[in-house]
Amino acid sequence: MASTVRNRITSVKSLAESPELTSIPPSYTFTTNPDDEEVVDPDDDPIPIVDYFLLVSGIPDQRSKAIHELRKACEEWGFFIVDHHTVPNSLMEKMVHQVFAFFNLTEEEKQEYAGKNPTDPIKTGTSYNASMDKVLFWRDFLKIFVHPEFHSPQKPPGFRFFLI
Repeated sequence: MASTVRNRITSVKSLAESPELTSIPPSYTFTTNPDDEEVVDPDDDPIPIVDYFLLVSGIPDQRSKAIHELRKACEEWGFFIVDHHTVPNSLMEKMVHQVFAFFNLTEEEKQEYAGKNPTDPIKTGTSYNASMDKVLFWRDFLKIFVHPEFHSPQKPPGFRFFLI
């Protein structure tokens, strides 16, 4: 793929959908190092589950244990599954629909949120610092800071409603 085509493409979605794509661009590939550690089988080390009910329960021992598990999940994994939360499935499904709608916006509409600074309250792109990263991930992202101030994209219509 010519570098001019690569420069016009701002998302992995548009890159993957491009009729000009004949191979994976070198910036999205890397070779493995034989000295790297082997990846652990996920069945041996499942994604941590944090029980929301225990976090808000009035029983100090249970809450303390849940807080310890939450801290450990954040330190060791950086993410976790929340169990026994109170968010209705219908709201989660609507939010997923809105996220798909965001990524289906035109490249020009999404570029409104292509922040140049890592601390921008709303940022979309393929890499946090594409000009400096040596290898880009094969993904698009949308990052929204919602604390201490609430921020939300204005597009697609209704996106803000589902974040509140």
